[in-house]
Amino acid sequence: MEQVARLVGHIRTEMGRVVVGQREAIDQMILCLLCGGHGILEGVPGLAKTLSVKAMARLFQVSFHRVQCTPDLMPADVIGTNVFNASTAQFTLRRGPVFTDLLLVDEINRTPPRTQSALLEAMEERQVTIDGERHPLSEVFTVFATLNPIEFEGTYPLPEAQLDRFLMKILIDYPSIESEEDILKRYEGGFDARDVDGMDLAAVPAGALSAARHELKGVRVDDALVRYITSLVRRTREWPSVSLGASPRGAIGLLGVAKAVAALEGRDYVIPDDVKSIARPLLRHRVLLKPEANLESITPDSVIDEVLRSVEIPK
Repeated sequence: MEQVARLVGHIRTEMGRVVVGQREAIDQMILCLLCGGHGILEGVPGLAKTLSVKAMARLFQVSFHRVQCTPDLMPADVIGTNVFNASTAQFTLRRGPVFTDLLLVDEINRTPPRTQSALLEAMEERQVTIDGERHPLSEVFTVFATLNPIEFEGTYPLPEAQLDRFLMKILIDYPSIESEEDILKRYEGGFDARDVDGMDLAAVPAGALSAARHELKGVRVDDALVRYITSLVRRTREWPSVSLGASPRGAIGLLGVAKAVAALEGRDYVIPDDVKSIARPLLRHRVLLKPEANLESITPDSVIDEVLRSVEIPK
């Protein structure tokens, strides 16, 4: 797993120059990129969610666009629209921010469902349809959407169909006291989070991501591990406090990310711990709790932990 190890080591080193702490969140963002999936970043304001995505785009030297979601944002503001050109008497396509490599959708739950759904086709098929004409997107098109978990007034919860398009839901928490002191020292020394281009980050070598993705195909998964993953996902649908469990897309994602976790550890085979380590971020947004479960302070993460304990680990 030389290509994966080299790529991940490079990203960890360079991201450490920009974002203090948050090692687990950064690793999960890397997993999204390795597996060709999209990610939700949930955390209160001020935890470097936007900075992390901008720095990642700078490292990979890819095009980057940001959409700040508001209640009046329309689908055409995201995907684009055909505009009539009076001088030529023809319609020309005005491309929206979705035509990029890395798209940051800031506070996605602040925009109405109609606009949220404009991303469904783009995320799943890497294309958009405008006035009946299909337009392909970049092969590396990736969406990172941020969520603010403390403000609910004026928000529109993401429907299950939209959530299922995201490979992982990454929770970003407050840094440790040591990390927070380090942040202040960096700013005292002249660090400016708004100037990502001026940070002189060493770019990821061209072709490194595609080479790492190709290497993941060589990671072996035993039949017993396949049954283990299947049992975990199916158990989420049967759990007493759950009204809707993970879909087959969730099982496919769990399999793919477990292979990437194994590669990060330098192995070309998956073990049960790889699956268990990634179960929470991969399944938490796919588990819909019953109303009474919320009243009893049961969380998706606690359900996933119970499911992991209930399914026999393959020997």
